[in-house]
Amino acid sequence: MQFETACNDFASQTANLIANTTIFFSEFVPAGTNLTFPDQDPSCASTTSSQVILADMCRVAMNVSTSTQSGITMEAWLPPNWTGRFLSTGNGGLGGCIQYVDLAYTTALGFATVGANNGHNGTSGASFYHNPEVLADFAYRSIHTNAVVGKKITRAFYGAPHNHSYYLGCSTGGRQGYKAMQDFPNDFDGIVAGAPGISWNSLMSWEDYIYSVLGNASSPTFISSEQWLGLVHNDILKQCDTIDGVVDGIIEDPSLCDYKPEGLICSPSGNVSDCLTAEQAQALRLVFSPLYNANGKLMYPRQQPGSENADYIGEMYGGELIQFSADWFRYVVYDPSLNTATLNVTDWTHAQELNPSNIATWNGNLSNFESHGGKMLTYQGQADMIVSPINAELYYAHVERTMSLRPNDLDNFLRLFRISGMSHCASGPGAWEIGQTLPGVNGELTEETLSPERNVLTALVHWVEEGVAPDTILGTKYVNDTKELGVQLSRRHCRYPLRNTYDGTGDSTDPESWSCQ
Repeated sequence: MQFETACNDFASQTANLIANTTIFFSEFVPAGTNLTFPDQDPSCASTTSSQVILADMCRVAMNVSTSTQSGITMEAWLPPNWTGRFLSTGNGGLGGCIQYVDLAYTTALGFATVGANNGHNGTSGASFYHNPEVLADFAYRSIHTNAVVGKKITRAFYGAPHNHSYYLGCSTGGRQGYKAMQDFPNDFDGIVAGAPGISWNSLMSWEDYIYSVLGNASSPTFISSEQWLGLVHNDILKQCDTIDGVVDGIIEDPSLCDYKPEGLICSPSGNVSDCLTAEQAQALRLVFSPLYNANGKLMYPRQQPGSENADYIGEMYGGELIQFSADWFRYVVYDPSLNTATLNVTDWTHAQELNPSNIATWNGNLSNFESHGGKMLTYQGQADMIVSPINAELYYAHVERTMSLRPNDLDNFLRLFRISGMSHCASGPGAWEIGQTLPGVNGELTEETLSPERNVLTALVHWVEEGVAPDTILGTKYVNDTKELGVQLSRRHCRYPLRNTYDGTGDSTDPESWSCQ
């Protein structure tokens, strides 16, 4: 009752405590509540329309002005069993939706957790048009403000400062984690960043490049979802699934796959329902080739073979430019009247050079983060078709060169884990449950799912607070992603640049049959 009373009184007692911050309300929310968000932009419903609260908490909602033309909507979820740990969450896509699922997950673990709308409401980029302040919030300012204000709210509520600060995010949230590491190295002691959308401008161009290669549904180069998921994917597995020594629908290291689609080209007398035209095969070759800018320099790496996933196939290869890339070109690079079908390498190079608020997030000098004692645990699904898995490796090499470090030295503060068979942030045929979010523990907070051996967040806490760095992360894949149906496979994912290698004799679904080499 004392916690509940303190929570309900918090907003009125701290109304003018933090500059440029308006606290709308504070309310006690008991465990088991199915919380809904009626004030959320309708486009955010695809992310979170409601969230079951896993543990009692105090919910504080507020707005923070970041300039005379911009501001962020924030929430702090504060548990009664506070561990002294503070955590900030990230966003996804064009990032105007608070990731309530991450707030619920981490609050239940005793973190004082905050989330923000990244400076605008909804999934559209329309608010960026002719508004550089809102764009600055999206590029860097929201995630920093969220940390600064969130820590003040935490201290005011508990009457003591946090002991350790953490960050958790994936996709755009992954990029935000990298942005914090690069530009605000003192904000967090530990960062979990998945599938990072770094080299942002080039990522937007790469997605348009793929659209330009495949065309729309009436183009002779277009490949239907059915062809991708059946014909092409099966042909890729036929050529590359055995590289790791196991036929299991998972390409352990797709960088070793040099896919050649020419075997799918229709013969003169062939049935066109189970083959491709020469034009389609050439388009496939281009999809699985890097993108270079107008100056002949690498802009973005190739799509990785084996990343074809039913959850994203229509979005990425459906005959229209993926929404957030289209919005980026319409509302940031050019104007709303733009026909995205006309974009070419000149436009992609222009977008790369424009780089508003240094959103590229490609600074390779992490000296200040290292000096602060910060730790970054980053993971990248190897079957991710929204962000090329190769890009995280390129950044790792970029840091090595910039700081003149060997991998063993870099591993002191930055560790990359390649998750075979993981799609974008979650799902896929591989052992993708690694504790990265609530679905990443199958919705269960148990001693097993929270073990640092198999949970990226608790592994990070163990690293920051105990000095024990993870060498592997044990992933789990349940049959049909349903725990009640049993474990399909488990696998220890290695820290890069080590490669997970099958011993050639054991049960391939048993992690003991693999080793990092």
